[in-house]
Amino acid sequence: MPQVKVLLVGLSVTLALAATPLAAQQAPPYETKKVAEGVYVYRHVGHQSMFVVTADGVVATDPISPAAAKIYLEEIRKITPAPIRYVVYSHHHFDHIAGGAPFKEAGATFIAHRRGKTTLERLKNPTVVIPDLVVDDRAVLTVGGTRLELHHVGRNHSDNSLVVLLPKEKILFAVDFLPIREVLFRNVPDSYIDDWFDSIDRVLALDWERLIAGHPRQGGIGTKDDVRALKGYMTDLKEAVRIAADQGKCADQAMKDVKLPKYEPWGRYNEFLPGNIERMCFYWRNGWQ
Repeated sequence: MPQVKVLLVGLSVTLALAATPLAAQQAPPYETKKVAEGVYVYRHVGHQSMFVVTADGVVATDPISPAAAKIYLEEIRKITPAPIRYVVYSHHHFDHIAGGAPFKEAGATFIAHRRGKTTLERLKNPTVVIPDLVVDDRAVLTVGGTRLELHHVGRNHSDNSLVVLLPKEKILFAVDFLPIREVLFRNVPDSYIDDWFDSIDRVLALDWERLIAGHPRQGGIGTKDDVRALKGYMTDLKEAVRIAADQGKCADQAMKDVKLPKYEPWGRYNEFLPGNIERMCFYWRNGWQ
């Protein structure tokens, strides 16, 4: 009889559309890609999830949206008829987790950080499945002989982010707080700057080689060098804005004057750098952690 051992994780898939002249020029709206034995990335437009397939069941992450989740589940079913055992939320933000209903109907148990569940219960979004199980600092799932570790590495992009580590495959799934060679999102909403640096260090201390990010920009798969580069960017940004704040430029003038030319090749540099500067101005001027 199939056995599922809970001590407590998740991953995703991706499927390709038939080629057309337009598809040859643009990425298809969704795609499923195998990245290791039993490990898949599912991409839907600008979001990625990871799922893990074993003989005894599937562990999925982030069902994204109602539209994405329907295709997501269909993609999994093209690979395996095994039951969906678990869905793991990376964090509570709706753009990554609002599509859980089909997975719940398929019998999955939903897992999130304890604070994530508390927040979702307060927000009461009707499209979001409330987690069944919660994680505090760390948990382990063993399904069909595959071990998945869930780690809370501290506050960063949210106060409830979980990363999923596959120790044998040396793959890490982490969403939103570790962008790959791109500046942070807009004015870095829902963020904890000092804790974010600690969170990066805790991620780097884990044993992994490939990072599957929550967005496919810049390839969607990174390395520890990419994480170190992000820490370098945040360090340089923080210091440059400290100098501007000391000169009384925060926030509007600093948003015009501060430049970080080393990072000009990064994604969304021109689009999001001013917002990143504004966030750091709040940090230095108002003590907004």
